[in-house]
Amino acid sequence: MTPPAAPKAPPRLFDRDLLVRRRDRAAPHFDEYSFLKDRVSSDLVDRLNDTARTFRAGLELGGHDGGVSEQLKGGAKVAAMTLTDPSPAMVARARERGLDAVVADEEKLGFDEARFDLVVSALSLHWVNDLPGALIQVRRVLEPDGLFLGALFGAGTLAELRACLIEAETEIMGGLAPRLSPLPALADMAALMQRAGFALPVVDRESVVVRYDSVFGLLADLKGMGERAAFASGMAQPLPRRVLMRMAELYAQNFSDPDGRVRATFEIVYLSGWAPAPSQPKPLKPGSAKASLADAVRRQGESSQDD
Repeated sequence: MTPPAAPKAPPRLFDRDLLVRRRDRAAPHFDEYSFLKDRVSSDLVDRLNDTARTFRAGLELGGHDGGVSEQLKGGAKVAAMTLTDPSPAMVARARERGLDAVVADEEKLGFDEARFDLVVSALSLHWVNDLPGALIQVRRVLEPDGLFLGALFGAGTLAELRACLIEAETEIMGGLAPRLSPLPALADMAALMQRAGFALPVVDRESVVVRYDSVFGLLADLKGMGERAAFASGMAQPLPRRVLMRMAELYAQNFSDPDGRVRATFEIVYLSGWAPAPSQPKPLKPGSAKASLADAVRRQGESSQDD
């Protein structure tokens, strides 16, 4: 009998070493470019505060220099937070802020099973090659009835830049090369949360529009955030200057406001799920859920406190 074939490893879209080097370079001035990270971190803290529970041990996964941990520090919601990031320079900055931080890769978590009762992640998981595997690892390090709250860039992010790059490169080069990272859609994340085994998963999204004097301001922000594309070796190609300049022309023509400034859209996908536990309420039938993410988190927290 022929043995079953081993499951295929997920494609390696991203060069994690290149991502680390770019975060290392961004770390010294990250606070000048962290406005989206700060906003999303605040949103996650607000959602966490909507629960009636308190937590003994939290993990901030891919935390950069500590957006969520910094906001929770000294409060009564979480007794202790541990921050991880693959970038040694980001971890060093987090430690300078008085945070408990260690170098760790979201793709290879080295923590014991059921180590934490809370895991949060703000704008980092879109860089992992094996997102289903990363979510399974998150569930594994959560104790039963532990909470995961996450946020990552979704498929609508930088739609304007994608459209202009495609048009400019097709017009000038007659073809396309990978320029911007592929990002998951809302439906993708809902399916992945279920696949990873989370109980009561809820997924929603928010669009944030940022305005710039020109597209080059957007490109500078992406570099300062450490969010430039980091494709695996052999996938990326240099961007010809004439394509870049044509892209800028198209961007100004198609995505300018009356005052001449241009728009850039960032789609934030928010995730919520609980590590399975016998005491949890049963999920509704598919298609019957009408509650928001905040409502779901709040209700589950109140239920857990009453147990």
